[in-house]
Amino acid sequence: MTAELADDALKMAIARRRPPAGCVHHSDHGSQYVSLLLGKTMREAGVRPSMGAISSPWGNAAMESLMGLIKAECVHARTFETRERAALEIFYYIEAFYNRVRIHSALGNLSPEEFEARHMEEAAAAA
Repeated sequence: MTAELADDALKMAIARRRPPAGCVHHSDHGSQYVSLLLGKTMREAGVRPSMGAISSPWGNAAMESLMGLIKAECVHARTFETRERAALEIFYYIEAFYNRVRIHSALGNLSPEEFEARHMEEAAAAA
């Protein structure tokens, strides 16, 4: 993975989600995540970088869990005609199903979108 790919993904997330200043971007110590390019994008968007400890198996556990689900529920049971088709199907799985529909026990049996909406409502009510 290149710094440009990680930067494009972060820019897309910022454009779509419009996170408040101080939002945290957590990653491992991959070279793309410590790049000047990604750091510049984070500074400009008011996003705070965060990295787990080196060689810690827990720092990336949530992402490893997500990747395992994508493989089990979207990729392993299928054969894709092209890389582009695979990318489109994985994008659809994440954006249309995983984030909006699939419930998570760790989120109180809510989808990530529902959990975030509830959190934002509670934060607004507390302010």
